[in-house]
Amino acid sequence: MPAPVVVDSSGWIEVFTNGAQADHFLTLLADDTSLVVPAISLFEVFKWVLREHGEAQAVQAAAVMQRGQVVDLDDRLALAAAQLSHALQLPMAGSIILATARDHQARLHTMDSDFRGLADVQWIDPAGAAPTA
Repeated sequence: MPAPVVVDSSGWIEVFTNGAQADHFLTLLADDTSLVVPAISLFEVFKWVLREHGEAQAVQAAAVMQRGQVVDLDDRLALAAAQLSHALQLPMAGSIILATARDHQARLHTMDSDFRGLADVQWIDPAGAAPTA
């Protein structure tokens, strides 16, 4: 079984909009068994697709995301996320996503610059440069 992965909301949106880095994320999404989906990502992506493309496409996007293991926010993850938010100066959603990835020993793949430079994160340059660890 491949190592678990978390695709940040930015990656999901890149896929759903067929952005420049969509292929990187599509490769990760090919194996549903290794995919960990923080519930907050489901919220962020559904909301974005709903706003930009309507309810039918938002429901379709959510269905694709739910093929992975959706992880709810519980008290333990909430506290871990708060600690990460404080230590790394991350916004709430980002800290929940990173805490979920770490809790599942998953590598986080993202285009969000808030995560750039973290050792357990694969940061993808939205401009199309090669991924950085």
